[in-house]
Amino acid sequence: MKEDLKVLLANKLEPRELKLIYKSYDIVGDIAVIRVPEPLKERIKIIAEAVMQTHKNIKSVWRQTNPVLGNFRLRGLEFVLGERKTETVRKEHGYIFKVDLEKCYFSPRLSYERMRIARQVQADEVIINMFAGVGCYSIAIAKHSKSKKIFSIDINPVAVRYMQENIKLNKIEEKVVSVQEDAKKVIEENLQNVADRVLMPLPERAYEYLDYALLALKPTRGWIH
Repeated sequence: MKEDLKVLLANKLEPRELKLIYKSYDIVGDIAVIRVPEPLKERIKIIAEAVMQTHKNIKSVWRQTNPVLGNFRLRGLEFVLGERKTETVRKEHGYIFKVDLEKCYFSPRLSYERMRIARQVQADEVIINMFAGVGCYSIAIAKHSKSKKIFSIDINPVAVRYMQENIKLNKIEEKVVSVQEDAKKVIEENLQNVADRVLMPLPERAYEYLDYALLALKPTRGWIH
């Protein structure tokens, strides 16, 4: 789903401008998210048009203005071209996600990683996903393993609302339990010593939560990702 923007824009920008272009961009459903350095802001429409011409399904192009930040892991977005919308649906490995890119964390670049983890899950495992977002890892595991139960936790109320919708869209209500709360509190109060596997897909805060991940594991053994 990615094309090198330098190739797409070779005949539209000057050589000195091409050197500043980021090679790749993200496509989520029918929305493209591009990164454009400040010196090229006046050329942003040309860049967005190149993306839309290459990917006919793209209806909206947004510029990422800052990296993922805060407890909700949100990135700044600036509208560029097409429809002014941030909600979309992405199909991936036989399941689907609905997400609002402005209000929820989502990365299409983790598609392979989601499947890599899902394929490691054994039959009848209990999983705790401490930073579930819109439910990507939880849904991948539910659809591609014989896991017993997946507790899917996130503190962002909007992400949890989308997670609940995604659970229904993928028809896995009996397997995945969505929880809106800080994972520390949920584990301490309700999920001690129950998990075969704990997911912590938030690298910058994983160490802060590591003691709670250990607390969630069954006394005998388990895995932490």
